Amino acid sequence: MKYYIIAGEASGDLHGSNLIKALKNKDSNAEIRCWGGDLMQVAGGTLVKHYKEMAFMGFLEVLLNLSTIFKNIKFCKNDIAKFDPDVIIFIDYSGFNLRIAEWAKQRNYKTNYYISPQIWASREGRINKIKRNIDAMYVILPFEKEFYENKHGFPVHFVGHPLIDAIGNRNTLDEKTFWLANNLDSDKPIIALLPGSRKQEVHKMLQLMLSVTDDFPEYNFVIGGAPSLDDDFYKPFLVNTNVGFVANKTYDLLNISHAALVTSGTATLETALFKVPQVVCYKANWLSYQIAKRIITLKYISLVNLIMDKEVVKELIQDDLSAKNIKNELAKILSGTGREKQLEAYNLLENKLGGEGASEKAASLIVENA
Repeated sequence: MKYYIIAGEASGDLHGSNLIKALKNKDSNAEIRCWGGDLMQVAGGTLVKHYKEMAFMGFLEVLLNLSTIFKNIKFCKNDIAKFDPDVIIFIDYSGFNLRIAEWAKQRNYKTNYYISPQIWASREGRINKIKRNIDAMYVILPFEKEFYENKHGFPVHFVGHPLIDAIGNRNTLDEKTFWLANNLDSDKPIIALLPGSRKQEVHKMLQLMLSVTDDFPEYNFVIGGAPSLDDDFYKPFLVNTNVGFVANKTYDLLNISHAALVTSGTATLETALFKVPQVVCYKANWLSYQIAKRIITLKYISLVNLIMDKEVVKELIQDDLSAKNIKNELAKILSGTGREKQLEAYNLLENKLGGEGASEKAASLIVENA
């Protein structure tokens, strides 16, 4: 069969690549065309457009790039029509994907959604578009099944979280090799700095994260560079010789880290699954934040706290994100009860996520229902 997959971010590329591998295992004749990234291409998809060309963050940034976004939508529709797939698979990236889904449904394409739009966080009214335009939904967070089925009467499949497979199936790097390759002081434990995957995020978060490095001289601070950004982008942040940098090796970095400062997003859950205590950091431009806080109805912003429905990790948001607060909260998780409580909660979190095999389960259902 012919599959058309649309992902618009680095995390979507990761999960999309594992889905492509699973689809090829289930369907030996699978022909896959995709929007995503390098990982999806390596997995066997024909890459149409890279997510680096589509990564716009926040309300203001979207407004400033509307012309590009509309051109991408038009191009996507034309490309789908030429390819004429048996099924279209949307991965997160809701602003773009729900527009394409509406168009696709009107033309009788089979529409599947893997990794739900976060309508439980904001703009819940989008459920009407989903009900109208999506044939099947595969969710990865345990509370999403109840949200869709009990609250909105829309049946979905809970397949578990694909990060469990992504982490479990990774190629591990010897710790000593990692230290030597990145010129790190092996006598000092590592504090990972994960400032996000978009330029706007990194500019806002990384300088604040770096402001506390002198307060913890007994630790190595290492920036985890995102695959969506070039190495040269990080050079202005590396004037401090006590700060290390590794590009596109987040899992290797987390695997040997003692603690982490993490920008809210998928990385908070990845950090938890690696059992690394963390402080969550988030700061948007003023306009985007003012709009967001009026439409987002959640108590928490990190996936860790959302899944556990309580504050497991400290969230420093907007005005609370200061050098002083980062220093204080980081100190609490380097040792003692603050660290122990996070690690205990992480074990419970992993149990809630449904175990291994998310990509295989989703692929089986997609092939069966196509």
